[in-house]
Amino acid sequence: MRGKVTIQEIADMAGVSKFAVSRALTGKAGVSAATREMIYKVAGQLGYFKNNEPKRFAGEMQEHADRKRSGTIVILFPNIRYQNKESVYWGPVFDGISARLNQQGIDIMTLTEPSHDHVFALVKPEAIQGVITVGSISTPILLDIGRLNIPVVMVDHIDPAFPCDTVFTDNFSCMQNLMTKLVSKGYRKFQFVGNISDAQSYFERWLAFRTTLESYGIALNQDPLLIGPDGNDMYKLFPQLELKELPEVFVCSNDTTAQYLVDELGKRNISVPGDCAVTGFDNTFDTHPILGTVNVNKELLGMRAVDQMLWRIANPESAAEKKLIQGDPIIREQYAYTRDSVAASE
Repeated sequence: MRGKVTIQEIADMAGVSKFAVSRALTGKAGVSAATREMIYKVAGQLGYFKNNEPKRFAGEMQEHADRKRSGTIVILFPNIRYQNKESVYWGPVFDGISARLNQQGIDIMTLTEPSHDHVFALVKPEAIQGVITVGSISTPILLDIGRLNIPVVMVDHIDPAFPCDTVFTDNFSCMQNLMTKLVSKGYRKFQFVGNISDAQSYFERWLAFRTTLESYGIALNQDPLLIGPDGNDMYKLFPQLELKELPEVFVCSNDTTAQYLVDELGKRNISVPGDCAVTGFDNTFDTHPILGTVNVNKELLGMRAVDQMLWRIANPESAAEKKLIQGDPIIREQYAYTRDSVAASE
C-alpha cells in the first residue's frame, strides 16, 4: 500500500530543498510566491493533499430539492484583469450563477480574490453554504478556503492541490469538432496561438488541436513562441516572431486572442482572410473576420455550477465530480481563406 507522500519526494520532484517545501506547505515566509505555487502544484500531483478529498460514498445519493437551506453562497472572482463581472466571457457566467441562486432564494456575496493569504480564516463557516469560484484562483487562497470545510465548486479551473467539484466547457471535444471541420475543408497548415499554461481550458484545447492533426496524419509544425508565456499577449509576442511561412489557419485559444491576432497581422500588412484565416473559441466577438469559433453557453456554465453546489451540499461525502458542458462549433464561410490549393482539396 502506498505510504504518505513525504517532504523529500515533493522536494525531489520540484527540484528544491526540503526546507523550501516545508516553509511553503506551512505558509511560512522565506519562499517566493512563484516557488510556493509550484510546490503546491507538485504536492497536489503527488497526492499530498488527498486527505482533503471528499470520501467516496457508495450509498444512496440525497437530492437537494426539498432540503432546507440557510446561509450565503460566495462567488469568488480572481484578482486578474478581465476576469470580472464586466468581462464578455465571465459576465454571462456570473449572470447564470446569479439567476439560478435567485431562483432558489439563496443570498449571494461577490468577492474578488484577496491579495494576501488566510483572509478566509476570518469568515464564519456557519454563515456560508459554499463557495463558487469563477476562473483561476490561486492555490494559497483555495487552501485557505479548504480550512473552512465547506463545499467548493470551481468554474473553468482545476487545481491538483485542491480536489473539488468543477464545471467546464468540454474543451477537448469542442476543439476537436472545430478542427475536424477545418480539416474537412482542405486546410492542412495550422498554428495554435495562446499560452497553453495559462489555463486548464487552453491546455485541453491545445491537446485536442494536436490530437486531431495526428489522427489525420497532418504534420505538427508548431512555433513554440505562439504557445509560450507570451502567447496571449500579441504586443509582446509579435516582435519575437519571424513568420517566414504563414499557416493557412491560426487556431487561437479564444476569441479575444483571435481578435488581437487579426489586428497585429493587419499591422504587418497580412490580410485576414486574404492571406490566412483565424479561428477562436467562446463566441464572444463578431467584429473581426474570425472564420471559426465555438459557441459556449456561458450562462449555462454558471447555472450548472449552482446546481452542482446544491447537490454537493446534500451529498458532502461523495467523490468530487467534473461536469462538462458541450459547445457548438461555428464556421463563418465568408471569412474562409480560399487559396487555390485549399479550395481544390475541399
